[in-house]
Amino acid sequence: MSSHGHGGSQSSGGGSTLLGYIGIDTIIEQMRKKTMKTGFDFNIMVVGHSGLGKSTLVNTLFKSQVSRKSAGWARDEKIPKTVDIKSVSHVIEEGGVKMKLTIVDTPGFGDQINNDNCWEPISKHINEQYEKFLKEEVNITRKKRIPDTRVHCCLYFISPTGHSLRQLDVEFMKRLSHSVNIIPVIAKSDTMTVEEKQEFKQRVRKELEMNGIEFYPQKEFDDDMEDKSDNDKIREAMPFAVVGSDKEYQVNGKRVLGRKTAWGIVEVENPNHCEFAQLRDFLIRSHLQDLKEVTHNIHYETYRARRLNENGGLHPICDTQDSNL
Repeated sequence: MSSHGHGGSQSSGGGSTLLGYIGIDTIIEQMRKKTMKTGFDFNIMVVGHSGLGKSTLVNTLFKSQVSRKSAGWARDEKIPKTVDIKSVSHVIEEGGVKMKLTIVDTPGFGDQINNDNCWEPISKHINEQYEKFLKEEVNITRKKRIPDTRVHCCLYFISPTGHSLRQLDVEFMKRLSHSVNIIPVIAKSDTMTVEEKQEFKQRVRKELEMNGIEFYPQKEFDDDMEDKSDNDKIREAMPFAVVGSDKEYQVNGKRVLGRKTAWGIVEVENPNHCEFAQLRDFLIRSHLQDLKEVTHNIHYETYRARRLNENGGLHPICDTQDSNL
């Protein structure tokens, strides 16, 4: 069938040349309006032993008190005997875009004398969120919009020892890298010199590779060559060596977030001082949507397929939480 006269487009071989404006390009604007109306969810989990500045870093990322202190948890709370999981949600709005941000904190992780299996409650929590989503999905009368509590990314804080990863770090990332997007960061990196930092980053990358640990962005999910080259640059820069701070200082007449030391101010957003800006741009400005997609299309899909296989694919899912991979 010839397409002459239909909407002003004319078919020539495989492609088509437009003779007049149709308006297909407005779909992007339509999608934007819809998303603006509904807003979206983004759930970040922070893992690492206490004192690594996890809460401070998250507060710095979102330029507001979104983690820990704002939830009224006392500073002098005792270290939990086992890993606790605490979630705090906030709605953040910027430029008319609403985001429901949930920070999932894991106090008690790695703080015990015996840290065997301390990753288990975290793994259980991640799977429980998949389970919740799946239950909603397989309901006969399901909600138009399923509330999304799935963990889209896990920021894993590595101690700035300058030596190597602890056994616990390796164990945790190995076990969880297939069920959540792990982004390793080196905490409080201002405790190392520039040379130490570079060496440590290389060593950590090598150890992750030797242990077969895949961190986000995973190589096999690069869609095309452009994605691959962008992500290769990011992978070569990881783990980001970061410093967080929610205190402001005057530097050359400008107000900056920083940490005051005896020999000057470490400026959090200054790329010469630390890689915080890189982490933020990567996490929020370039890969936020991708983190959500990989969670939905890869991690959740894997969980879903396994659960439905266990159930013969048809029966409603019972409440027993027996699957805890």
